[in-house]
Amino acid sequence: MPVSSIPLRLWLLPVLLFVLGAPLWLHRFEPAMFVAINHLCAPVAATVWTGLSLLGNAWAVLGVTAPLLVLAPRLMWAWLCAAPFAVVFARVGKGLIESPRPAALVDNDQIRIVGETLHNVSMPSGHTLTAFAVASAIYFSLPQQGRKRYLWLFVLAAGTGLSRIAVGAHWPGDVVVGLSLGLLAGMLGTRLLARMDTKHLQPTAWSLRLVALLVAVSAYFLATEAQDFDENQPLQYALVLVVLASLWRFVQQNRAAQTSSLSNR
Repeated sequence: MPVSSIPLRLWLLPVLLFVLGAPLWLHRFEPAMFVAINHLCAPVAATVWTGLSLLGNAWAVLGVTAPLLVLAPRLMWAWLCAAPFAVVFARVGKGLIESPRPAALVDNDQIRIVGETLHNVSMPSGHTLTAFAVASAIYFSLPQQGRKRYLWLFVLAAGTGLSRIAVGAHWPGDVVVGLSLGLLAGMLGTRLLARMDTKHLQPTAWSLRLVALLVAVSAYFLATEAQDFDENQPLQYALVLVVLASLWRFVQQNRAAQTSSLSNR
């Protein structure tokens, strides 16, 4: 199935969001806006925000999307194609901009901080960037007809962005920049996917088997290391089960494909 084209006007969306968010990433309303949002989020259990934040963690994203190996490998490739762009955008931004985190400028007794207290390299929000890169890559790789049913992907990504403010890790401006760059990374990923040979979608393709190996590695890190927050470990263990079930089905799929190939000779 070919990659659905992205209308030209939608390519302007990341730029538009970046420009409209200028008052935020220029910190015109800080720290008051950050404190207000952080306080509004405080009544919600910390585990909700740490769980949403997990959707911006690369190992966790591999776990969440592991079933796509079997169900829709093309969508798995979609976000993997977006990943290099997301990494470059995040690394360049954090490398060039010396932006202090909220905890470095706001009285920590006046805000809720969940997990480690961070002080440096705030811009952009890498978790938000990752979440929107994954969401937009998958969304724009779906057939245009009926695509709107999957707008919830962006709702989850927005929840990840909000969680970064709720846990005290990022300014609203960091989140807006992460959002716009994530959208762009995802859209660029779909263009890279369009150039990919369809043979890479087959379960017996060595490229897809390497992706399966990467997914297996994610299970190791999810099982052995807290990803961002200790509160996430129960979710991580659940993702390990998702990964193992997906890999088991992938192995079965490979065996069935090889058996079919031999019988057709």
